[in-house]
Order: sequence, then structure tokens, then C-alpha cells
Amino acid sequence: MITRRQFIESSLAASAVFSLTALPFAGHEARADGHAIRRYALDAKPSSHQFAKDGSPTDLWLYNGECPGPMITAKKGEMLEVIFTNHLDQPTTLHWHGIRNINAMDGVPDLTQAAVEPGESFTYRFPVLDAGTFWYHAHNMAWEQVARGLYGALIVTEDEEALNPRDVVIVADDWRLDQSDQIDTESLGSLHDWSHGGRLGNYLTINGQSRPAMARPGAGTMRLRLINASNARVLSFQLNNRQPVQVIALDAVPCSPFAQDTITLAPAQRVDVLIQDASRLDQLIEVSTSQPIDAAYFMAESNQTVPPLKPTMAEPWYSMPALDAAKVIDIHMQGGAMGNLSSAVFEGEERGLRDLAQNEGKLWAFNGQVGGYDLTLAELSLGDVVVLKVWNDSRWQHGMHLHGHHFWVASKEFGDAPKPVLRDTYLMEPGEKADLIFIADNPGLWLFHCHMLEHHAAGMGGVIAIS
Repeated sequence: MITRRQFIESSLAASAVFSLTALPFAGHEARADGHAIRRYALDAKPSSHQFAKDGSPTDLWLYNGECPGPMITAKKGEMLEVIFTNHLDQPTTLHWHGIRNINAMDGVPDLTQAAVEPGESFTYRFPVLDAGTFWYHAHNMAWEQVARGLYGALIVTEDEEALNPRDVVIVADDWRLDQSDQIDTESLGSLHDWSHGGRLGNYLTINGQSRPAMARPGAGTMRLRLINASNARVLSFQLNNRQPVQVIALDAVPCSPFAQDTITLAPAQRVDVLIQDASRLDQLIEVSTSQPIDAAYFMAESNQTVPPLKPTMAEPWYSMPALDAAKVIDIHMQGGAMGNLSSAVFEGEERGLRDLAQNEGKLWAFNGQVGGYDLTLAELSLGDVVVLKVWNDSRWQHGMHLHGHHFWVASKEFGDAPKPVLRDTYLMEPGEKADLIFIADNPGLWLFHCHMLEHHAAGMGGVIAIS
């Protein structure tokens, strides 16, 4: 196996300045209301990709043969249309993470749509109502399909056709590779991973490259949009020698700026930061373990005048709602290694945890029931104010994600003092209790699950029905 130290010693920075390019779109079609349809095509297929300049090609599953998948861009208010074709040998779907979506377009197989079978196509068509940093990824057998590379960035801007050169997207991932630089397929489905922290990798990439050199302006302000595409690893980043930055958005939602010198992201989380002086930005360093990794380098673009970065909004999408008539939903999370769950209900039958683990691959439960698309956590009416009272009664971190909505939470992710923020994925520490507060303003069947993908597959998920 490739250790983190070996990774540092063997990987070389790219020789050319690297940038993440957007997927060309097929054109606009005017709608009656004056808005436009922005069309794309995505194909999921086996592909080969080289992570490092001197490395061996790795066999992956990618969208359009790119790692990460091509960046999709749209303007707020447009209709996004993506014609998706599956060239894999197993069914798959696309989930548009963080989009307050039409339920039928959310991409959860056997819940909001039928899985797209090998050789078949499906057209996703939905409005993008909010500007911000989103991403898309496979949502069938995601613990394998995302681990093989099926994800990409989705950026929605307020009024720009394309991202400003001062606006840089960073998609981070850790891969588990074997000694031949191939995906360690023997460990896929490992019950050890599923019962512990999830599938942790041994090789870090930024925008699909090992230690790339990334373009930046010579001076002035700069925005970084960080996305954690890992299966399970919580990533932490610092700039240079803990150069402080201003956090300006969380999971696509604008927030009142606050200073941080370390940016921590659970799987699926996004954090946008503002750098006041780009000339001081030299390195992006990953610091989640005792062996820091030089994740990326930044190089000033030469002979180019970069226009100034436009001011960003600081107001969240909606205010914390009044809780006088809120509906309270208790969610008691248990399971995993060294936990206190001895048995749980699965398919209507109470069974011991050892039996469930060995025979069903199930290790986690909500309220004593193994989760899945058949587990309804709540039945709500449109417009209800809801408090999910979540208790992480386990020994492991969990990144809890709610589809179709964003929720308010008194976050403990940024220090000892709770910070009220609006986001779609919240990192819960072992033993933590948190209230996730949202307005049920989007009808449909919405998944609530842990985005440590192995935890979700092993039972940590359920459905919130809004009608």
C-alpha cells in the first residue's frame, strides 16, 4: 500500500499550471418565461487516468473520461438539462448534491427514480434556484462508484457566464490504491471499513492530480471553492503557514464572513473562502493527520490582467424559522464498531448485530431500525417547521446530509463556541447531539443519511416524506 509519506516523497508537482475547465454546453433554448435551458451531456464509462506526471495510468470509472468529471456551470434561474448515458456494467444514477431540487430529479434509485441500467440514458432537467458551490456524484452503490471516480463540480453563478479567473474550484479526494497504482478493489465492501470510519484512502488528489501547480492572480482578492469528494475521510486544509482566510459560504449558502486558519470538510461538504491578497498564496496543505501533505501549489499567471472579484452576498437563503409550532423528530444513531447496538430491526425482524453484519452487511441503525429507503423517519406537511433532534450515539464521526433542503444548525465545526449556520451536510462528532432545523418547503421523498458512504450502505439512512 502507498503510505502518505511515500506519497509525499514520490509525487511531483505538475509541470504546467493546472486549472479545472468547464464542460462545454450545447446551447440555450429560450423558454416562455424568458429563462434559458442550459444543456449538457454526461457519459459514465470505464476510463484510464494518470494522477501524477511520472505515475502509472489508473483504471477508473469517470464522467466523459475526466477526473474529476467535467465542471458544469450554470447561472441562477436557468433550467439545467443533462442527458446522462450509462456505459458501465452496473446500474447508476446522478445526484445533484446541495441543489434544492425537484424530487423526481434528485437521483436516488428506488426512491425518486429507477436506476439507469447499462446502455440506457436518462435526462435530468431542473431549475437552479440558488447560486453557489455544488457537486454531482453517482448515487447507486455510491460506496464503490464514487470510490472509482464518478463525481464532478457544479457551480451556479449569480450572473456570470463563466467563473472569474479569481474564482478557483478545488475538488479534493483520497483514493485507496494498491501497489500497482490501481483502485484497491479487494477492499471494496470491507466490513471493517463499514463498521469503522468508512473507506479511507492512501493517495490524495486535487482536481484529479497529485500536487498540481494551480494558477492564481498576481495580487488582489481571490475565492477558493473547496469540495470534499472523498468516500469517508474528513479533510482539513491550511494555506501556507496557517494563513487565515475568510469563510464566505458553507455548502453553497452565503454566510457572514468569519476568519479560519484551518478549513475542515466532511465528505460532501463545501466551503468557499476569500483570500485578501492572492500574492501571499503559495501552498495548499492537507493537515488531517500527523503527516501534513503538500496538496497543491499556486503560481501567478503571467502577462494577464485579471478583473476584480465581484462582491459576494453575505445573507443566507432564509432565516432561522420560529420554533413555536415546530415538529420534532428524534433520530437516535447507533451502531458500528465499539458501539452500544446489540440488535436492530431489519425487514420487520429483530436480529442481532453480528447476524446483521455477517449476513446482510448492516451495522448501523436509526431509532433501533436498520436504515434504508423503506424506513420513513417522518411524514410532514408542506410548510412545516421541523427539528431533527439527532444524537450520534456512536464512536465515529458522521457527516449527516439532507436531500432537497438546507437546515440551520448550531455548528461545533469551527471551534468551541457554537456558530449558527445554514448547510446541507453537518459533521457530527461521537456523542454529539444536534438540532437540524429546516422548513419542509419542497415536496417529495427526501433521503437523510450519513455521507460517509459506507455508513449509508450499512444502514445509516432513512426517508423524510413531505406532502
